[in-house]
Amino acid sequence: MTTTPEKQRQGIQSIEVGTRLLRALAAHGRPMMLRDLAKNAGMPAAKAHRYLVSFMRMGLVEQDGNTGRYDLGSFSLELGLASLSRLDPVRLGTPILDDLCERIGETVALAMLGNHGATIVRWMEAGGPITVTLRTGTVLPLANSATGRAFVAYCRAPFFKKLLEKELRANAEATDKTVTAQVRELEPIIDEIRLHGIARASNSLTPGINGFSAPVFDHTGHMVAAITSLGSVGNFDTEWNSPLALAIKEAAHALSLRLGYNETEQPPAPSILASISR
Repeated sequence: MTTTPEKQRQGIQSIEVGTRLLRALAAHGRPMMLRDLAKNAGMPAAKAHRYLVSFMRMGLVEQDGNTGRYDLGSFSLELGLASLSRLDPVRLGTPILDDLCERIGETVALAMLGNHGATIVRWMEAGGPITVTLRTGTVLPLANSATGRAFVAYCRAPFFKKLLEKELRANAEATDKTVTAQVRELEPIIDEIRLHGIARASNSLTPGINGFSAPVFDHTGHMVAAITSLGSVGNFDTEWNSPLALAIKEAAHALSLRLGYNETEQPPAPSILASISR
């Protein structure tokens, strides 16, 4: 007898129902009374209580003896920490990049902060008449590339500040622009990036090539990566609200959620430019 795929996918309904209580506790963010917890989980209080008794035995839930409120237990914390330790932006981002590349028909990449700056760790080329040179290990300039500017707008790591200062000093030595002048030029650009939630650059790396880059955040609310797309001028729409920009922002947001980012987090801190030595 052959088992149908539908039967193979059948699970234990009571577990799925009980999980609604755990989701309600996780979403609420603080201990809850039984009546409120049951209401949020969409079940009668008596039914919720039976589930909670089992969850307490397992360590998934605990109850405060003084207030009677329920909260996530030690085993829930253990599961959460184990899950966080397995979060890999490159692994989780690969299918998202695949989908984005197919959706927009442009070269896409994932960049992370490396020893020398914003570094491409994964890339996918859409193909076409114009080839965009973007390879794994490529380090992108922080001040002039869309990817670098995304990090300038959102990254707060002390190490990143040193990298940015080093680049600005090198630029000052190679041109007649002081560090102070460069920071003043960058400030309105970064403000605009933070307003729209995505960075852009035109002809910054290669003549005739435009770029967009959106930040990726982890469960702590810190920027850990950027999803970037490059394309030729004329075919690559750099309007802030273009379908292309929205698709890249959606992809970055999807990866952020996979990394545990909480959408209710406070707005990001001011950009690191204010603390740059001039």
